[in-house]
Amino acid sequence: MTALPSFRPKHRAILLATLCTPMLSGCFMVGPHYHQPRPVISARFKEAPPPPAGWTVAQPQLAEIPKGKWWEIYHDPLLNQMEEQVAINNQNVKYYEAQYRHAHALVDSIRAQLFPTLSGTFSFSRNAVGAQTSSASSGSLVSYSRQVTQNTWNTGPNASWDLDLWGAIRRQIQQQVTATQATVAQLANMTLSYQATLATDYFELRYQDSLRKLYARNVSYYQHALEILENQAKAGVTDPATVLQQRYTLQNAQALETNAGVLRAQYEHAIAMLMGRAPADLSIPEGDLTLDLPPLPTTTPSTLLQRRPDIAQEERNMEGYNAEIGAKIAAFFPDVKLSASYGYSGNPLQELIQASTRFWSLGASSTETLFNGGARTAAVREARADYDSAVAQYRQTVLAAIQSVEDNFSTLRILRQQTAQQAEAVKSADEAVRVFMNQYLAGTVIYTSVITAEQNALSYEQSLLQLHEQAAVQHVALIQNLGGGWDVSELPSKNSLQTNNPFLPEFIQKTKE
Repeated sequence: MTALPSFRPKHRAILLATLCTPMLSGCFMVGPHYHQPRPVISARFKEAPPPPAGWTVAQPQLAEIPKGKWWEIYHDPLLNQMEEQVAINNQNVKYYEAQYRHAHALVDSIRAQLFPTLSGTFSFSRNAVGAQTSSASSGSLVSYSRQVTQNTWNTGPNASWDLDLWGAIRRQIQQQVTATQATVAQLANMTLSYQATLATDYFELRYQDSLRKLYARNVSYYQHALEILENQAKAGVTDPATVLQQRYTLQNAQALETNAGVLRAQYEHAIAMLMGRAPADLSIPEGDLTLDLPPLPTTTPSTLLQRRPDIAQEERNMEGYNAEIGAKIAAFFPDVKLSASYGYSGNPLQELIQASTRFWSLGASSTETLFNGGARTAAVREARADYDSAVAQYRQTVLAAIQSVEDNFSTLRILRQQTAQQAEAVKSADEAVRVFMNQYLAGTVIYTSVITAEQNALSYEQSLLQLHEQAAVQHVALIQNLGGGWDVSELPSKNSLQTNNPFLPEFIQKTKE
């Protein structure tokens, strides 16, 4: 076995050019550089006035929402416990987490094209060829045919390298990196959505609990009134019709109390699914709907650009489409590749590795499309149109986010006023029941007036409770529309996505537990 030969000066020059060319061209990429377009945004929220007295006692900044655990502002240990399970066990969250890992793997796959491809070969072939020989016999020349069998062994490495002079591959990497960042934002957005849905379902469930307790309290009151009337009827003081009126009033309230359990069971089942559990494995004890909501956070529309994961997703999509333009433009330039091979070819195998059977080669090729009917130009136009549509989608997402927050602020403000008015109506209805009962006992009105007052009071109390339920749901929606404590800094950096170690933000790591 002999040592590898030293290359001649011209060969060393080729190798030097091979190594230096990618480094010299590494900072050059055709196509437009990305600049984030300005969204359509206002300086403040129209529907976010200073909170009136009696509704909130302070105005904490948005940053005071617990980072990643926004639900803790409701100070409900059971809600906290259930919310923690969404990022861990929710199957839809796991689906989007897998989509992120898939996108990250594509970054590594495209990035590998920047490096030389090195392959090793070891082959054997056996060939038979015909040959004609001549020999002298008895003074005459005799010719005859025979077959010659040859064995050939080949071994050695081969290398090829796409120099990416114009940045086509690097633009593809940029596009996939931003797409991966977009999948992280999508994962955060969907996780926030499922967490908000769980909180909403939880408050809806508590509303059904409080509604059942309201009906149960009235059932108890109606039951007591019925007993009094039955005793009066036995004494001949009250007519049987009055007893019947009170009885069907009681029975209607009992039916309403039973019906409250229908939706409660459905909300409990929905919460179990959001937690990644079977409904049979979750039983939520009865509780009360919270009537004291946390103070409304103060913020400005510009913070949504940093806080909303869906806006971050659309912004990352824009840069991806911008990189696509550069990748399409690179198709107008020649594709330069280098190739090299080194090895041994011969027979027998025992004597293969020696100077006489050695071979090597270095080569370079450049490929340029001379005519393709305008396909490259059309591809660039298509990429620019994709980018323009991404910009429009981004701006529309920002506008929709602002609208949602404005709707939440206005709804909460109006609900606050309506709740105060409805509370006064409940007080008046309760007072009416008391007055009509006294008048009935005094014999000045019939018992139908008492029943009507009772039914009105129950209806007003139910409406008041429903207003509290709507306020709780709107409060959750507001926190969700403000980003739920998420921040764009939680997106993985471009550098971290181009390493072999996958970047897993904290909220993604929970899905791996």
